[in-house]
Parts: sequence; C-alpha cells; structure tokens
Amino acid sequence: MSNSSPPSRRGLNARQVETVEKLLAAGQEVLEEVGTEDLTVRLVAARAGVSPATAYTYVASKNHLFAELYLRHITANPAPGVEGSAVERLQQVTRHFVSTLLSHPHLAAAANIALLSSDPEVERLRIRIGAEFVGRFSAAYGTDLTPDLRDALLFAFSGALLQAGMGLMDAEELSERFDAVIALMVRGAR
Repeated sequence: MSNSSPPSRRGLNARQVETVEKLLAAGQEVLEEVGTEDLTVRLVAARAGVSPATAYTYVASKNHLFAELYLRHITANPAPGVEGSAVERLQQVTRHFVSTLLSHPHLAAAANIALLSSDPEVERLRIRIGAEFVGRFSAAYGTDLTPDLRDALLFAFSGALLQAGMGLMDAEELSERFDAVIALMVRGAR
C-alpha cells in the first residue's frame, strides 16, 4: 500500500492505521489458509493480535473485509505500461486485472461474495473498486473514451469477473474471451 492513506483511512491516527493494516494482512493470510466459508472476523482478529471488538471497530463484517482485501489487491497491482492500439491497451489492462486476481482464487471467490452483498461498507468500497476499473480503462483507451463505451467496458468486465469467480472459466479463457469483447465494443463505438 502506498505511504499516503487511502480515503477509507483518513482521520485515523497512526496506531489505528497500524491496526487496520494488521487486520488486512491477517485477513489475507487467513483467507488463503481457510477460504471464504471458514474465515471469520474472530479468526482474523486472533491472527492480527487484537480483540474481536477492536476488529469489528474497523471491519464491519466478513464481506467488508473481503471488499477491503479486493480493493487493496487492485491498488497494489497497477497495470504495467501498455502500448499499441486502444484495443490492445485495453486488452493488456484487463488481462493484468484477470491474471493478478485469479492467481489468488480465494480472493476471487471472496470478492464475488462481498461485492454482491448489501453491506453499506461494501457499497462504499464497490464504488471505489469501480472507479479503479474506470480509471485504468480511461488511461488505457485515451481521451476519446465515451461514457457509453466506458460503461459498457465496466459492465462487461464486472460480469466476466463474476463468471470467473464462480469458477465458470479460468484466467486464460476469460482473457481470451474478453479480448474479443473489447474488440467488438471498441469497433461498435467508432
């Protein structure tokens, strides 16, 4: 994570930020060890060395933790430099998202569970996650990315990640199929 606090950490003192970081690191470890079903906030609190009450001060629910971990994963894995046509640049960005997420299958499953929940804390993070996607699509495509194409990319990519998170396709199949979707959308937008 960067040295500057993300928006959800503003207003916390250094000790509180450290506690949140411990919880997120412990959450990632526990998720990889036990998966989504057996993970509890109590287990994460124990791993982080804090009380469950303290953990619930910063993590409202298991879904909130999953969404935080997913956002953390996205922001910690920026796409490498992209080149080529607009289609190729978008394909490189989506392939990067797919490969980094699906290399962590428990996180992919957790993200699906969390992002479909109605938890108010997750709703706030869902908006930030969508903004990360949009920002990277916009940077890859360039200044002529229309709102319609941006929305189509976001909706299609979110749906593709949902299908992959449900285990309906692997990373390579998702990337190949989404490459074709990007080409079709960009061609239709021109």
